[in-house]
Amino acid sequence: MGRPRSFDETAVLDAVAGEFRMHGLADTSTEQLCKAAGVRRSSLYNAFTSKDELFVRALERYASVFRERRAQVAGDSGLSGAERLRALVEGVVQEERAAREQGHAAGCMFVQTRMTPGLRERDERVARILDRDQRELMEGFEAVIRAGHVDGSIRKDADPHEGALLVATVISGLRVTAQAGVEHTLLRQVALNALHSLLG
Repeated sequence: MGRPRSFDETAVLDAVAGEFRMHGLADTSTEQLCKAAGVRRSSLYNAFTSKDELFVRALERYASVFRERRAQVAGDSGLSGAERLRALVEGVVQEERAAREQGHAAGCMFVQTRMTPGLRERDERVARILDRDQRELMEGFEAVIRAGHVDGSIRKDADPHEGALLVATVISGLRVTAQAGVEHTLLRQVALNALHSLLG
């Protein structure tokens, strides 16, 4: 017998991911998840069986959404490599600006998950999602830096792997710093200053 569907599962996963990315698994209550998703507790757990299962499904959805967003920017051949890096950073800054207007930081489900002791060890699916995202993130950023080598917008002596790690660190740092209430214009300036070391 199939499980009942009285809601849009994708919309629910997006809504609960918004809570998990701000508060993490342990500090997000079932009540918060139900309120964010606009569904009853029974409906939520009929569909997802447990909070842990819901978290994994939300993490999968979150990874898919951000993978697609990054790929669109990183693969935009109409932009130079440097412009793509700036656009990636700008996307994060604008998301944090929009969240701040609603009274909170946007947060990051990847950062929250990686900072939760034992979470990836507890469920191999979590480890698999995190590892795939990190691998694809680094590959994408490295490709952008190589494109910048070709078009001259990124220094030819900038190592692609080290540069990709710098960009990933800057973006993760933006997420964490935004949670401390730092204003988005300052976030942008600090991030662009950090990227300046790569530019041709």
